[in-house]
Amino acid sequence: MARERTPFHHPAELSQEERAHVLAVLDSPRFVDRSPGQVWAILLDEGTYLCSQATMYRLLRERGSSGERRAQAVHPAKKKPELEADGPNQVWSWDITKLKGPSRGVYYLLYVIIDIFSRKTVWWEIWPTETGTLAREFIEHAIEANGGIAPGAIHADRGTSMTSNTVSGLLALLGIDQSHSRPRVSNDNPYSEAQFKTLKYCPAFPGTFGSIEDANVFCGQFFRYYNNEHRHSGIGMHTPASVHDGSAAEIHAKRVATLNAAFLAHPERFRGRRPCPPPLPTRVWINKSSTTLQTETSVQTPQVA
Repeated sequence: MARERTPFHHPAELSQEERAHVLAVLDSPRFVDRSPGQVWAILLDEGTYLCSQATMYRLLRERGSSGERRAQAVHPAKKKPELEADGPNQVWSWDITKLKGPSRGVYYLLYVIIDIFSRKTVWWEIWPTETGTLAREFIEHAIEANGGIAPGAIHADRGTSMTSNTVSGLLALLGIDQSHSRPRVSNDNPYSEAQFKTLKYCPAFPGTFGSIEDANVFCGQFFRYYNNEHRHSGIGMHTPASVHDGSAAEIHAKRVATLNAAFLAHPERFRGRRPCPPPLPTRVWINKSSTTLQTETSVQTPQVA
């Protein structure tokens, strides 16, 4: 009959109680943020020796915690913003971009708020800094410039001024829903991002400004052009101002009549197909909801019995 072997323990090996004590010291609030080498040195300076640095590392490896020993904070995933508008003054989006000043390190901050349905720049301001107080006043000025009409919701990134209690308090007071992009997800604020790109890729954009007054002059000219002359591809090649005030419907009807007359005069030039102008927008989104996507899929791919 085979004789059971007694486990061999080296005379220098730590006992189970000693191993548990070393791990408890390493996990203690005092030492949990320090490396085993740091712990070993501090204890040695205090006249305490538990074991070698190598043994501390080995005990942690055996336990599977040789890396971070602190309890890691688990942050819940930020909710994806889902906003929808089928007309003006339902959802506004705002953001801040930097404009380069006359010397290195000098920037002016351009605040811009737009209506995501009409793409109209409701209001803009330029300041040398970003604060919650300026943001609150900026939103108040935008509502005033819009004839006192406030939107149902305002969307923004997670900048300090955008998430400030000052702004949150104003929106709560006015009954405006507050929405924010997820951290580091630029696609959550596509309308403002696209407008800033249009601004900075404008052929007349100077790149740098000699003063904040120069920046104000340029932006005044740009946003007047953008609202009243720029034909936007996202709104049927209409101007943002015409979509915002509703006059785009009449303009669209005139386009239809003009194209019909052209077709009747020379149908051969259109290969027999009556031309149509780009349609007016009917609905826009910041991240379509899963319900909307499912509805669209069911319409595009009907079930076959």
